Amino acid sequence: MEFDIVGSDAIREGSATDAYFDRTAATLRHAGRNPEVVAEVTADQFPDGSYELLAGIRDAAALLSGRALDVDAIPSGRLFDGGPVVRIEGEYLEFARLETSLLGFLSHGSGVATAGLDVRRAAPDSVVLSFGARHVHPSIAAMVERGGLIAGVDGFSHVAGGEVLEREAGGTMPHALLLCFGRGNQEAAWRAFDEAVGPDVPRVALCDTFSDEVDEVLRAAATLGDRLDSVRLDTTGSRRGDFRHILREVRWTLDARGRDDVDVFVSGGLGPTDLRELRDVADGFGVGGYVSNADPVDFALDIVAVDGEPVAKRGKLPGVKQAYRTPDGDHHVGLADRTGPDDGEPLLRPLLRDGELVDGVDLGIDAAAERAARDAALCEYGTA
Repeated sequence: MEFDIVGSDAIREGSATDAYFDRTAATLRHAGRNPEVVAEVTADQFPDGSYELLAGIRDAAALLSGRALDVDAIPSGRLFDGGPVVRIEGEYLEFARLETSLLGFLSHGSGVATAGLDVRRAAPDSVVLSFGARHVHPSIAAMVERGGLIAGVDGFSHVAGGEVLEREAGGTMPHALLLCFGRGNQEAAWRAFDEAVGPDVPRVALCDTFSDEVDEVLRAAATLGDRLDSVRLDTTGSRRGDFRHILREVRWTLDARGRDDVDVFVSGGLGPTDLRELRDVADGFGVGGYVSNADPVDFALDIVAVDGEPVAKRGKLPGVKQAYRTPDGDHHVGLADRTGPDDGEPLLRPLLRDGELVDGVDLGIDAAAERAARDAALCEYGTA
């Protein structure tokens, strides 16, 4: 049996498309029509103060490269609010059947990255890790982890995703390990883990499997001694009670026993509100479904010019546009052939020319993460 996965070849050659694009291509060829068009990808036409974080540009570039197209795009890691994030110029049939995949790359990637930025900004001084790959189809795990890294999270858990991104995945132990050793044998599990894994793996003991969190934390500290780096609490919601109080009790007890060197790490169904409430009593967080299960951004691709003439369907804005960021963090949209706002920074930059990546374009994760951090600070994202 094979997995239900659409392969890279289908995406690149255009069969990963909606059927009506096949019908459209056939019709235009039959009619001998293939106009020069300008098409723009937008979520909202006008700014409304609701910023989102752009991701998926690397995949967009890979999809559109090698074709007779000029493409401009806002770089991954920039906040956007209205107007185009990608502009494509060329003969329509060069990219007609790629629209479905293009929007999927941008919509899903940007939704995940935006959710990642939500949690990053909720606990800016804490370690935040992406634990959500188990909630999504494994074929998109690398996209999820990339989106989190662009948003500024500190690491992720998915091994194969890390291989795609050329980053090392992290993680220690699940409840399954403790359960395999059995009730009352937590010390044996922690000790075996310490003996089995390499010295570069942090000694983080999971401490809520069978008994009270404070009890298991103290037992882990006694078992691993100075080798214990952190304890992790992943207490299920049905047993949690006042989780903040539990964390304060764990921290107090560790400190009272002279173990202020042991960090307290928290995971299990967390979102930005939880991180804000717990960031002063926990050292780090593992966030899963909030990031990986984020709603995609509702992008659309629209033709805005045909053979040099502005045009658009009803309800959309005709003409080639540019988006700007001003020094106060505001976002502006205007016609590209007009003067932008004073001191406004044009956000759409050349990405491909005649299908080739423009010299100097950096599609890497680190550059995108730096842009995200700068824009989040400038636009005061997540401070409301």
